[in-house]
Amino acid sequence: MAAHSLTVPVDDRQVEQLQIGDTVYLTGMVYTARDMAHLEIRKLVDKGEPLPVDLKGGAIFHAGPVMRKTADGWEMVVIGPTTSIRMEPHARMVGELNVKLIIGKGGLAKDSLAAFAKHKQVYLQAAPGCAVQLAAGVRKVPDVYWLENGMPEAMWALAVEKFGPFIVTMDTKGNSRYDELKAAAAEKIKAIYG
Repeated sequence: MAAHSLTVPVDDRQVEQLQIGDTVYLTGMVYTARDMAHLEIRKLVDKGEPLPVDLKGGAIFHAGPVMRKTADGWEMVVIGPTTSIRMEPHARMVGELNVKLIIGKGGLAKDSLAAFAKHKQVYLQAAPGCAVQLAAGVRKVPDVYWLENGMPEAMWALAVEKFGPFIVTMDTKGNSRYDELKAAAAEKIKAIYG
């Protein structure tokens, strides 16, 4: 297991070096996107219209942050991961947009894992309960999109520095820590109950 400090956007070579269990810290731009933000992105993609930001080589965080309005714009209060499986229907689209890092909790399904190999993507697990620690890595909130959908469902542009830690739990080689844990649990249950 290795530790990586990556500057976003990242390229295929950097992503392919990431392995299950590696620790990752990010510097650069990270964009939050939950259910509604993914639907807004899909609407634009389906119409052939440009997105408000360039996601190529980028990072999407499945999170609904708590923000505070200030005289200068917005300030991060806390940010924790949301359950990623809800975004599974958008996995192919996100891959085709060339997003390289997907952050959340709980992982994604087998369709996403297959897409990770094709599009050179990884899934980074954010530790639940570390919302204050993660917020400390947000240096500025330059913009917000689709705020009309509500604070947690908007897409927030976050300028981050040493943002993390995140753990690689799904990689470009078809490995999934979630699948490993499910298999280990099934073996234990079988050993106990026969």
